[in-house]
Amino acid sequence: MPNDFLSFFLSWLSSPRRVGAIAPSGAALADLITREISATTGPILELGPGTGAFTYKLLKRGVRPQDLTLIEYGSDFMKLLQMRFPGARVLWMDAARLTTERLYDGAPVGAVVSGLPLLNMPKRKVISIVSGAFSYVRPGGAFYQFTYGMSCPIPRRVLDRLGLRAALVDRAFLNVPPAAVYRLTRRPQMKVVAASAAPATSVPLVPGSDAKAGRDRTIA
Repeated sequence: MPNDFLSFFLSWLSSPRRVGAIAPSGAALADLITREISATTGPILELGPGTGAFTYKLLKRGVRPQDLTLIEYGSDFMKLLQMRFPGARVLWMDAARLTTERLYDGAPVGAVVSGLPLLNMPKRKVISIVSGAFSYVRPGGAFYQFTYGMSCPIPRRVLDRLGLRAALVDRAFLNVPPAAVYRLTRRPQMKVVAASAAPATSVPLVPGSDAKAGRDRTIA
């Protein structure tokens, strides 16, 4: 992909906040962000694929082209993606519209791979993108996001609001510039279990005994 740098650089010049980087992601970052994905992961939703650095690696991991849905807002990259990945579904749209569009029947997606510059976006848009993506993610699925920053690009209050948790997968120090990848997953749901009502007995209360005995208890 010898001309990818020029394409990326020109797109960055025209819209630096939208593109977020002056060069496509390198092999080290592509290896890292796709490391936990395989042919058995199922449908993959990729956000902001750009020139397809992560997409190529996903195919090498065994993901079928027909299991790839690529969401790209940059018109400069659309024709390139369609030409390079003819078997994939390539959609020209803003990822913030994931909350209103229905891309799948149900929630079959095993992983979301994001190359979007979330640090450049307002909080409301980040919420729309992440919550919209998770509406398609099946239980146990994950959202992978890279960043050039020192911490997770999604603020803790946003994670709390969406019921998500973030974990550092690793850092790609050989990428230029160095980058980190975070895995977002749903937090375990708290379950309220009501104890079965015990049969009534005629045992008299003893002074000083626990008057709350026998009541239902909540287990987190």
